[in-house]
Amino acid sequence: MQIISASMDVSKIDKSKLVRGKNGALYFNFDIVVGDSKNQYGQDVSLSVPQTKEQREAKEKKVFIGNGKTVWRSPVQTASVETIPS
Repeated sequence: MQIISASMDVSKIDKSKLVRGKNGALYFNFDIVVGDSKNQYGQDVSLSVPQTKEQREAKEKKVFIGNGKTVWRSPVQTASVETIPS
């Protein structure tokens, strides 16, 4: 598990991408990518608008709407392997 702190530039959101839920609330879907390394600002998370398969295949540029960083990560637990006698 991880805790990520991020900011989104809402002026970059295409309002036509807002989806009304069954409960009447408005939702905006976005992608979260956690990188393997941090940039010069200590950030390892980027937020972007999801692309369709056609947009990905056409190599359209992603629309980045925010960034962030991992502020807490749970300790990695290694599974113990038990040897079964033969």
